[in-house]
Amino acid sequence: MSVRIYVPADSAALALGADDVAATIQCEAARRGIAIDLVRNGTRGLLYLEPLVEVETPGGRIGFGNVDESDVAALFDAGFHDGQSTHRLALGLVEQIPYLARQTRLTFARCGVTDPLSLRDYEAHGGYRGLRQAVTMSGADIIAAVTASGLRGRGGAAFPTGIKWNTVLRAPGHQKYIVCNADEGDSGTFADRIIMESDPFVLIEGMTIAGLAVGATRGFIYVRSEYPHAIAALNHAIQTATRAGLLGPNVAGRGRAFELEVRKGAGAYICGEETALLESIEGKRGVVRAKPPLPALAGLFGQPTVINNVLSLASVPVILDQGAQYYQDFGMGRSRGTLPVQLAGNIKNGGLIELAFGATLREILYDYGGGSASGRPIKAVQVGGPLGAYLPPSQWDTPLDYEAFAALWAVLGHGGIVVHDDSADMAHLARYAMEFCAVESCGKCTPCRIGSTRGVEVIDKIRAGAERPQQVILLRSLCDTMLNGSLCAMGGMTPYPVLSALNHFPQDFGQVAGDEMAA
Repeated sequence: MSVRIYVPADSAALALGADDVAATIQCEAARRGIAIDLVRNGTRGLLYLEPLVEVETPGGRIGFGNVDESDVAALFDAGFHDGQSTHRLALGLVEQIPYLARQTRLTFARCGVTDPLSLRDYEAHGGYRGLRQAVTMSGADIIAAVTASGLRGRGGAAFPTGIKWNTVLRAPGHQKYIVCNADEGDSGTFADRIIMESDPFVLIEGMTIAGLAVGATRGFIYVRSEYPHAIAALNHAIQTATRAGLLGPNVAGRGRAFELEVRKGAGAYICGEETALLESIEGKRGVVRAKPPLPALAGLFGQPTVINNVLSLASVPVILDQGAQYYQDFGMGRSRGTLPVQLAGNIKNGGLIELAFGATLREILYDYGGGSASGRPIKAVQVGGPLGAYLPPSQWDTPLDYEAFAALWAVLGHGGIVVHDDSADMAHLARYAMEFCAVESCGKCTPCRIGSTRGVEVIDKIRAGAERPQQVILLRSLCDTMLNGSLCAMGGMTPYPVLSALNHFPQDFGQVAGDEMAA
């Protein structure tokens, strides 16, 4: 009888040598005459332990963390293939690792558990139950369930998903579209990639349900070109679902059509903005559109379009399967369900954590993250990508909740958290925000295009100590112009990291030229 061994094929694991580990395990097993069934699963999100090799036993899957190909022979010597956990890399039962056991996994329940390219595996773990429920319902009833669940956009403005869908349902149009924004360009974010690589069918199922809900027959997944493994997994899964009759002209045998294709982005950060993304899909330069009209009324090719990000759409199947109330029961206030938090930067235990809304940053940083990787005190945490605010320790007890963060003049965004220890120069990081905006701006509006360039110059003067009080006033005025005058969030949110750094860490803006922190 063969032993089932799991080696992840997630990009993070591949970057750490997972392919070499898998090949070495196969060779070593063959040399010893041990029959194995090697499964290339996704990641469970414990990226600090990758490559995480798992062995299936009657009592559960035993994990071995940070496995290198040079460790494989010793693992076999220690009997890891028989479920023995005496090796120094042994972690015991994976499901009992505290980092994972304390999570609330709804959207990411299958990630790392299944073979992501196996439709049979997906369905054996609850997949497509949501779609099979949805095909028995009217579009209005599907939308009512999504609305009642409290699901909000997981990418930026946290707009209620059901309201957006209902607008598209009621909008006149001969062709409607579902567009998935998978242009995951924010620093410190990788949740979309994990879904696409580790559980692509859940995204496909969610988009299909959305299509049935609003009467859309075509969908597009816009994926950044830097995600080749995600693109390959999605294309494979789309072909598999189509052959199985779960995509195409007769979804689940109910006579309703929905077709799906992947479009590859060309590397522009601005294409993460929904209207620039639409321009790119249409084959044009990624430039922000003025609103109105809203994409829900005149979106892709001028037709009513639902635009949601990966996490929003991937949350839909569990809502249709388990019911709106089940999802509503998680979270707090107007923030319902779960939020996938991504821990990156100077953090000991980086990875993905899915939790119900309400946990605090301090819990995440220390109970899950284990503190800084450097061992130094954590100084600042940026939440919500490169345009998110920097939060000081005094704000770390704020619950992860959209309204609670808005009250701090901060955003949750995509759930990315980047950690900086006390060696960080916040003036330098504020300058980076302005420089990032200058480089990535589409150039359509003056506040963003010119404001960011002037912002770099002003911060350079502040750091050099040149007329600092006057330059700080000028910087604040410039941020006000960008915040209120920019066409989209690119320029409108760049002031968030700049002003939060200035407000909470004013001492860092007093550095003088020649200081090592100003280099």
